[in-house]
Amino acid sequence: MGLQSKNKVDPAFSMSSMTDIIFLLLIFFMLTSSFITPSGLPVNLPSSETSDIVMQEVSVTITKDFKYSVNDKIVPRENIKAELTTLLKDKKGQVVLHIDKEVPVEYLVEIGGIAAGLEANVSIATKPY
Repeated sequence: MGLQSKNKVDPAFSMSSMTDIIFLLLIFFMLTSSFITPSGLPVNLPSSETSDIVMQEVSVTITKDFKYSVNDKIVPRENIKAELTTLLKDKKGQVVLHIDKEVPVEYLVEIGGIAAGLEANVSIATKPY
């Protein structure tokens, strides 16, 4: 008398679906992490109601002790225009200003004027409320 079952269950577990999920998560985190671009110098950014994310080509940072940097390279104040000119040569670029909230507005206007004079789009980095 043969009372064996005709349906045999395979006890092996297929890992292919698990690796697909891990691969998709890896791609998601790699793509979203590229939108966050920290500046090289520590800056306490001002707050605003809306904070748009823009793809920056050139980053200009001014700290509260008036240290200037362009793309994480510390530059004297007198050389800012020359540095921006070489970075924005022959193209309209996006310049993002990372300026500490304790820095007077005249310094922001000066750097923004230099960038606008080079026909660049100027944005000010802020943090949301």
